[in-house]
Amino acid sequence: MHQDLIEQFTAKAKAVSAEVRHIKNLQEGFDYTVNICTSKQACQMLLSGCDLPVSDQAQELCELKPGEKVIAAPGLKDKDFAGLESLAAKQGIDLISKDLRRYAGGVDIGLAVADLGLAETGTLVLMSSSEDLRLATMICEIKVLILPLSRLRAGAYEAADELSAMIKNKTGYLSFITGASRTADIERVLALGVHGPLELHILLWEDE
Repeated sequence: MHQDLIEQFTAKAKAVSAEVRHIKNLQEGFDYTVNICTSKQACQMLLSGCDLPVSDQAQELCELKPGEKVIAAPGLKDKDFAGLESLAAKQGIDLISKDLRRYAGGVDIGLAVADLGLAETGTLVLMSSSEDLRLATMICEIKVLILPLSRLRAGAYEAADELSAMIKNKTGYLSFITGASRTADIERVLALGVHGPLELHILLWEDE
């Protein structure tokens, strides 16, 4: 991997408020994720309408997350999930991988491994055919994405064949993630975390 490509990706990602760090293996990435979750306050978002009379099923959703911390990590291999689960349990953190619709009241950390990285824009590409994977990267306060450096490309043109193959997947659902969620719709004032995660942490995995 050319160092200039890594530097370009890092600069572009930091320009849109992403945190970028290097890790030597997945274990370092898991340690980093659990440490972030441990140091933050528990997510306290509430579903709209929870203060009104609702159905029993809706009430269960409102009460599902009373304050414990939650990391959502769908898509990990069973062995990797078990390793992360052990780390999280030691810190009193719940680790989930499915039925994320039940956690719409808030997830603290969403963790996933990116399928591609595009250096020219600091963008991460995630093949999100799984609804749980889409939700994990959307309803969390902090998003942690691990990018194997073997999957870093100069740009979309250089990754065209790989992107085309992903699109031909039966769902064809791709996410292009550049920085944390942001908007300037309200009086042209930039606000982070309005439509999604407040923070994006990118871990560059030296897998080569």
